[in-house]
Amino acid sequence: MIIAKNDEEKRSRIWKVTVIVSSVLIIVIAMYLLTKLFTSNPLEGEWMNDDGSLAMTIASDGRLIVHVQDLSENDEVQVEMEYIIDKDEKTISIHSDDKVIKETAEKSDGTYTQEMLMSAISPITTTFDYSVDSDRLTLTEREYGEQMIFLKK
Repeated sequence: MIIAKNDEEKRSRIWKVTVIVSSVLIIVIAMYLLTKLFTSNPLEGEWMNDDGSLAMTIASDGRLIVHVQDLSENDEVQVEMEYIIDKDEKTISIHSDDKVIKETAEKSDGTYTQEMLMSAISPITTTFDYSVDSDRLTLTEREYGEQMIFLKK
């Protein structure tokens, strides 16, 4: 009675507009959720090794930043790396760039050498099978089967 002052035609138009808008909104939300479900990177985020010596920040654009804690008395070193993920095979291949490592060593003003950085990130520069279980990431080395466990920050 209040809407459109007892005018059945106006109420009918308002009802049609309401139904159309809500249907379009439901479809848009469903499409967003489906694309997010099937196209998102399951490893994206910040991960900390269970012993606290290594942390990773995995971005969706193929970049990975490794935070090494135990390299020297200083806080930490951040080394930028690249990764390739295969969601079907559940593998991740992590690669380092020698130029980036050299630049990181030069920026440290002699605190770190290129060899120190290479040895610190060497455990993570390989291909892993990955498994994500809520807030726990398990990387299993494909060749030897050694596992690294990370917890989501």
